[in-house]
Amino acid sequence: MRRIVALSIVALVFNGWISKEVMAQPLVPLPPSPPVPLSNIQTPAKVMLGKQLFFDPKLSVNGSISCAFCHMPKAGYADPRPVSLGVGGKRGGRNAPSVLNAAYLDRQFWDGRAGSLEEQAIGPLTNPVEMENPTNQSVVDRLRKIPAYKKSFQEVFGGDVSIDRIGEAIAAYERTLLTPNTPYDRFLMGKKTALSASAQKGFTLFKGKARCVLCHSGALLSDQAYHNLGVPQTGTLSIDVGRYAFSHNPSDKGTFRTPPLRNVALTSPYMHDGVFRTLGKVVDFYDKGGGSSPYKTKDPLLRPLHLTKQEKIELVDFLLALTGETAAEKNQP
Repeated sequence: MRRIVALSIVALVFNGWISKEVMAQPLVPLPPSPPVPLSNIQTPAKVMLGKQLFFDPKLSVNGSISCAFCHMPKAGYADPRPVSLGVGGKRGGRNAPSVLNAAYLDRQFWDGRAGSLEEQAIGPLTNPVEMENPTNQSVVDRLRKIPAYKKSFQEVFGGDVSIDRIGEAIAAYERTLLTPNTPYDRFLMGKKTALSASAQKGFTLFKGKARCVLCHSGALLSDQAYHNLGVPQTGTLSIDVGRYAFSHNPSDKGTFRTPPLRNVALTSPYMHDGVFRTLGKVVDFYDKGGGSSPYKTKDPLLRPLHLTKQEKIELVDFLLALTGETAAEKNQP
């Protein structure tokens, strides 16, 4: 089946629908397991400790919010609010992306500033609009005063609480949040009835006229690259410079990582600032060729698509078929 998908992409390239860069990102099912660093091998006890930390508001400066406050299991481990809130109701400038399948990503956050799940896990601890701790050490000192945590860290790591071990435990838990076996995966593996007739037409549009596969490719349906789409800014930042704030590369102004599309039906609202509530609105945005940008970095791949009303419905039907089997329910405390 993979060969058939690859050949169909080749045909689309020669027909002028998509560019040759897509060939580096074949459309394949989700791999059975994500990469795990040798420095942080998975163990059941470490995963359980990470799960406890993920749902514990004691990680925030005043004990009011946990990781799960913005990465809600019932919202696909994303945030149903347009922009995420921190301690005291402070509004951030972006929507928290889903943790589901984040273990497969090369880099974390919308701007890719974290190079691992471990780094990502500790980033919010001292962010002034998230958990607002003055230092990482203040979090460590707080947990060290809790006997149950001191015991768990000793059992899991053979030592005391540390900021690196906090990140490693949370990352170990997040690596269990995988969603394989979507209808789309089953279709790729040869089960023709896994997708409805409408979703199959949507898949054809996805690979062709709608041009989605130009950026939403690979196993995650993301090229993991950064693009400026001209998304309207609705967060607290009047202008969000995107990856540029981290890279300081002028070509990155206004760019954000292509979000993976797996489980996209669960993770409304959409875009880095949650500007669109429905998948239909997202499709409309792309159909118009994206939005305007204050920077000259808007991606040239964007162009009006001239989709019909029926084609838009079919495309959304395909996106609805990207929801996988999730352990979200049993991973809650």
